[in-house]
Amino acid sequence: MQLPLTLLSAVAHEDGLNGVKLSSVSTERRAPLDRKRVADTALRLLDEAGLDGLTLRAIARELDVKAPALYWHFKDKQALLDEMATEMFRRMVADTALDPADTWQDRTRKANHGLRAVLLAYRDGARVFSGSRFTGTDHAVQLEQNLRLFTAAGFALADAVRATSTAFAYTIGFVTEEQGVYPRPDERREGFDVAERARLLAEFPLSAQAGAEMFEDYDRQFEEGLEIIVAGIAARYGVR
Repeated sequence: MQLPLTLLSAVAHEDGLNGVKLSSVSTERRAPLDRKRVADTALRLLDEAGLDGLTLRAIARELDVKAPALYWHFKDKQALLDEMATEMFRRMVADTALDPADTWQDRTRKANHGLRAVLLAYRDGARVFSGSRFTGTDHAVQLEQNLRLFTAAGFALADAVRATSTAFAYTIGFVTEEQGVYPRPDERREGFDVAERARLLAEFPLSAQAGAEMFEDYDRQFEEGLEIIVAGIAARYGVR
């Protein structure tokens, strides 16, 4: 049976409207593509692929866009890494409680514990953070607070900068090595078996025994190293 022409026209018109409605809904539901959304997606994919496997194409696929769309926001992968590091820093600040009554020693410990925690939260987190440039001025809020605290305690500004920078460099370097052994907290990389290492170095007994100190209990190692940094700062600049 053939439908009247007027009815076919009405059906076609309604189908067309439905198509427009569906298209509009789909467009409305898609979050706008901006720097933060791209960085958030990249940080999420970092856990799956690691830094070496993180590509702009994979990020674009996850965002359901074409790779060239990302170049409106980031000129290259390093620019994206800069934004990822900045977002990591924002999250660190949000999760680290600082007290105006902190001593400089307290602040050094808290800031570096917070930094280590956020770096360990992502596979290759330390490699992403190392050498990256902050893309905004958010970091200056905590930096200003820390430098004020240090200078009020008796440090010259240059000495305060050197002290805080050295502590941060220690933490980034420590976590880089830590993640070289444990890419993820529960994933030990092949080749770092302490017992096997001791067997291979049997003719070097002290070096063999050192393996347990070098590749085990990273929490304790970090604490001891950070205390060495704090003591060294106090001894170097004479501020107690």
